[in-house]
Amino acid sequence: MNKTELVAVIAEAAGITKTQANDALNAFFDAVNETLKEGEKVTLIGFGTFETRERSERVGQNPQTHEKITIPATTIPAFKPSKNLKDAVKEGSDARKKSAKKAKKK
Repeated sequence: MNKTELVAVIAEAAGITKTQANDALNAFFDAVNETLKEGEKVTLIGFGTFETRERSERVGQNPQTHEKITIPATTIPAFKPSKNLKDAVKEGSDARKKSAKKAKKK
């Protein structure tokens, strides 16, 4: 699903226009971005947590020259799914596996 499809689903579920849904989704993205920039977490109970993580300096290799290079430390965004989201994905995965087995038997 891409952003356009997500906007359409949100608009239909909320009974609003696609423009309003797009504005709301963009506001959500902006709020998450600003909060992460400030070094804080965004926790959505039942969905997951957006946070930042520190990645330490490490040694890498230039794939073209095989020269050793130092990759600097950095801060990266991360998402940790909630137990509810993990369980929902697992249930969907289990259902797909069962339907695939039924299709193979036919």
